[in-house]
Amino acid sequence: MIDIFLRTLPFFAIIGLGYGAGRCRFFGEEATAHLTKFVFYFPLSAMIFRFAANLSFADIFDPHLILAYLLGTMAVYLLTTLVAAMRQLDTQTAAVEAQCAAIGNVGFLGLPMMVLLFGPAAIGPMMLILSVDLVVFSSLIVILINVGRGSGLGGETFRLVGRGLLQNPMILSICAGLTWSALSLPIATPANAFLALLGDAATPGALFAIGASLASKSAERVQIASWLSFAKLVLHPALVAICVLILFPVDPYAAGVAIAAAALPVAGNVYMLAQHYGVAPHRASAAILLSTTLSILTLPLVIAWVTTFTQP
Repeated sequence: MIDIFLRTLPFFAIIGLGYGAGRCRFFGEEATAHLTKFVFYFPLSAMIFRFAANLSFADIFDPHLILAYLLGTMAVYLLTTLVAAMRQLDTQTAAVEAQCAAIGNVGFLGLPMMVLLFGPAAIGPMMLILSVDLVVFSSLIVILINVGRGSGLGGETFRLVGRGLLQNPMILSICAGLTWSALSLPIATPANAFLALLGDAATPGALFAIGASLASKSAERVQIASWLSFAKLVLHPALVAICVLILFPVDPYAAGVAIAAAALPVAGNVYMLAQHYGVAPHRASAAILLSTTLSILTLPLVIAWVTTFTQP
C-alpha cells in the first residue's frame, strides 16, 4: 500500500503544483484554458496515436470487458439518476450528477498513471475504457440534456452528438492509430521521435492543467459533492468490480485495470459540459474538486487491492 501511494504521489504532486499556481494567480484561468487546449489537441493526441499505432484491434477489442465495464458504469449512472429523481431534480440536472458519478479522468490522469503502475499492457484496456466513456456516456449526457429541454430525439440532437464525437481528438487519435496499425504502416524514426517527444509533454502538462483548473473550482454544495464523490470513488469501482470479477469474468489483469480506472476522480470535461449547457456547473465543479482531493487516498487503496490479483 505504501509503495503504491508513493508511486501515485508524484502525479498528485504535479496536480498540487498546478493548483498552487492557479490559487496564487501566477497561472490564471485564461492560461489554464490555453494549456488544457494545447494538451488536449497536441501532446495527448500524439501519445494516444503512438500507443494505438503499436497495437492491433485485437489487442484492444475485448467484448467481455466492454460489456462488464459498460454495465458497471451504467449501474452507477442509473443509481445516481434514481437518487436525483427521489430528490425531484429535473432531467438535465440528474444527467449532470450521473455523469459525475460515472465518468473519471481517464484521458488526462488515468492513461499515463495506469501505464506507469500496471505496465504497457494496460494501454489496451485503458483505450477501450476511454472509448466507452467517450462514445456512450459523453453522448448520453448530450441526449438527456436536449430531451430535458424539450428538443426530443430529433435530428438536431443526433447531429450534436455526431459532431462532438467527430471533433474529439482522443477518438480521432485512437481511430487513426488503429488504422495505421491495421495497414501495417511503419512509423519512420524521425516521426516516432517527434510523437514520443510531443507525447511526453502530455502527462506533466495534463496534470498541471488539472491542478490549475481546480483552483477556480467552487467548494459550494459540499453535501451534494460528497455524495457524488462517494458514488464516483467507491460505488463506481465496486459495481465495476462485481461485473468484471463475478457477473462477466474477464482476464484478471484487464479486470484490475478496469476497476482502477473506475476509481479515478470526476473528469474535468463534466464541468465543461455543465457550464456549456448552463446546467448545475457549481455542483459539477465541487464534485471534481472534492473527488480529486479524496482520490489521493482512495485511488492507491483500490490499486493496492487490484494488484493482488493482476499479473501482466
